[in-house]
Amino acid sequence: MASRSLWSSRAASYLRISVFQRGFTSVLKDLKYADTHEWVKVDGNAATIGITDHAQDHLGDVVYVELPEVGTAVKQGGSFGAVESVKATSDVNSPISGKVVEVNEELNGSPGLVNSSPYDNGWVIKVEVSNSEELNKLMDSDQYTKFCEEEDSKH
Repeated sequence: MASRSLWSSRAASYLRISVFQRGFTSVLKDLKYADTHEWVKVDGNAATIGITDHAQDHLGDVVYVELPEVGTAVKQGGSFGAVESVKATSDVNSPISGKVVEVNEELNGSPGLVNSSPYDNGWVIKVEVSNSEELNKLMDSDQYTKFCEEEDSKH
């Protein structure tokens, strides 16, 4: 009997540790990040853009995503849409300049994809990049992680 309760307390403490570690939001290595919490993944002159796990975590449950029209020109740092959550409405800014070639229509019916899958199914737009040099102004994953930690410690 004693060994069973020992095992269950060990399991509980292990589970508690796992849950605690989830407190840190994920940052993917192969992406670039803006200080307004958008990510961009560039493949040739095509870029996929979304909001980061950190941003969706702070926003809370996303209930609506305002998408731009295909063909819209976006500028680095300029707003192209908005994400509305139960807490607030926030602009979504483009980390890179270019022309919108695709929008994630799935978000119209399932805005929560931004929360559940910010780096995969919850992407927001795809852009034809007009100036790849702009990527040099963005943060890599390590810089972005540090940026988020510093920002969170101020609040």
